[in-house]
Amino acid sequence: MKSARPRLVVANWKMNKTPTEAVAWAAEFLPLAAGFPPTTGVGVAPAFPALDRVGGAIAGSGIALVAQDVFTEAKGAFTGEVSVAMLKDLGVSSALVGHSERRRDRHEEEAELARKVRRLLETGLSPLYCVGETLEQRESGETERVLTKQMGCFDAFPEAPAGLVLAYEPVWAIGTGRAATPEMAADAHRALRALLASRYGEVLAGAIRILYGGSVTPANAVELFAQEEIDGGLVGGASLVPADFAAIVRAT
Repeated sequence: MKSARPRLVVANWKMNKTPTEAVAWAAEFLPLAAGFPPTTGVGVAPAFPALDRVGGAIAGSGIALVAQDVFTEAKGAFTGEVSVAMLKDLGVSSALVGHSERRRDRHEEEAELARKVRRLLETGLSPLYCVGETLEQRESGETERVLTKQMGCFDAFPEAPAGLVLAYEPVWAIGTGRAATPEMAADAHRALRALLASRYGEVLAGAIRILYGGSVTPANAVELFAQEEIDGGLVGGASLVPADFAAIVRAT
């Protein structure tokens, strides 16, 4: 039997869709949302330039506006960065922190990610914190060690961050078409929940949603989301197609 945790599915468009294309996506997607499960939350994370127009397009729909990142500082001489106050003013309710592509390309580490989480909490936004191992790490039996290290971000938070959502996204499954098996994903989710329980107690750990990310498609979503520990998805490529993303939401 599935847990009582509400489901959540978030579209992460990455560096895709101009603001005009993003509004066209919303116009096609919104009519599909009428049949969504009432206990499933939906969010969409466009690139920064599209946040304002997407926010306007989905206003009043119940779909959450999510940012793909946030800067560590509140304001100042940081050319090209985006502050949490800017995001909040646009109607953003949460932001991704620690996505594997930023860990890989921007060399982001747990101490920096903890600062981002703190900025979000100070402004009333929720962190969607991403973790996951590479293929080499999985094949070396290091998955739990890697997840434990990445969860070290929360050493800075003696109390569970308000609104925290985790996303387990094995790096080897992102954009490759090679999703983790439901059993592999569920095992990693159980390990993450045990790490949460060791920090914040079993009751709080049992209430925190953990999403799966990595080549989620309409074809595999039902089997993935049927797992007790998988509370929804952080969806990349498939979310770019409104009908495919709607099918994944319905799979919850």
